[in-house]
Amino acid sequence: MYLPTVLFSALSLGAGALGAPAELQRRASRTSAPAGCLTVGSGGTYSTIGGALEALGSSTASACIFVASGTYTEQLKIDYAGNLTLYGQTSDTGTYKSNTVTITHTISSPQAGTLDKSATVNVVSDGFKMYNINVVNGYGKGSQAVALVGNADQLGFYGCQFSGYQDTLYAKAGSQYYSNCMIEGAVDYIFGDASAWFGECDIVSNGPGAITANSREESDDTAWYAIDNCNVKAASGTDIDGDVYLGRPWRVLSRVIYQNSQLGSLINAKGWTTMAEGATPFYYEFNNEGEGASTADREYESSISAAVNKNTVLGSGWKSWVDTSY
Repeated sequence: MYLPTVLFSALSLGAGALGAPAELQRRASRTSAPAGCLTVGSGGTYSTIGGALEALGSSTASACIFVASGTYTEQLKIDYAGNLTLYGQTSDTGTYKSNTVTITHTISSPQAGTLDKSATVNVVSDGFKMYNINVVNGYGKGSQAVALVGNADQLGFYGCQFSGYQDTLYAKAGSQYYSNCMIEGAVDYIFGDASAWFGECDIVSNGPGAITANSREESDDTAWYAIDNCNVKAASGTDIDGDVYLGRPWRVLSRVIYQNSQLGSLINAKGWTTMAEGATPFYYEFNNEGEGASTADREYESSISAAVNKNTVLGSGWKSWVDTSY
């Protein structure tokens, strides 16, 4: 376990150059560092992830960091000038369920001063990817406390786990892709104005509240939250049947769709609830199943005749930056 709490800003890759490895096969193990990666943890060069970020130097070359099994008590700002990939050690790269790497920090937004400053991991680097790493804000009930903030474009998260209570995942801006991840919280725990695709994820409520709080507010804003082929459920041992809403509008033109997903009994029959005054949100459901999927009593919902696709949510060029093996 690596205990010192640090706040590092990654700079850039220095001359001499490490390179990002070729894409690895999904559903394989990753128990050693891909070629060209800096290494953190047991047997690695650096004892902290922040130390590896700081060591990257000052170029714009692609780079990668491999993190060995362990719990890393750190607060990180990913602010690297090139494309950076962070890999966690795992026996199965295709799921969060075999992850062995956790980054954890505990601070609320009021304590930190802003939502971004409360984040355990704050990503402001375009083109960043993260594989098989758990990110935790351990603050719990009582205040906003972010695990991850994504405030950059073309971000990809694969087999990762994000845990908190209020405001767990701040999908703040740009285009973002989440695949085979787990996102856990209670109040507005997926929020912000990114255009984000959540595919084959477990969306897990650990208390009553609204899952999404999208902050789209301009009619020409192309942002969506698309929750596709996901499993929306209560955390184990949590009795919250009917106490959870699919979303509420943080801003007046909030836009969210749940499609092709399993909606558990935690979902309130009304589906959606209010927040921003005067909001006229765009809330959609298409082809969902499960005890919470009936739309007979839904409120604040618009009709839609088909599922949306990645071109709509992420733009036509999404294949150039999304790992399409996921």
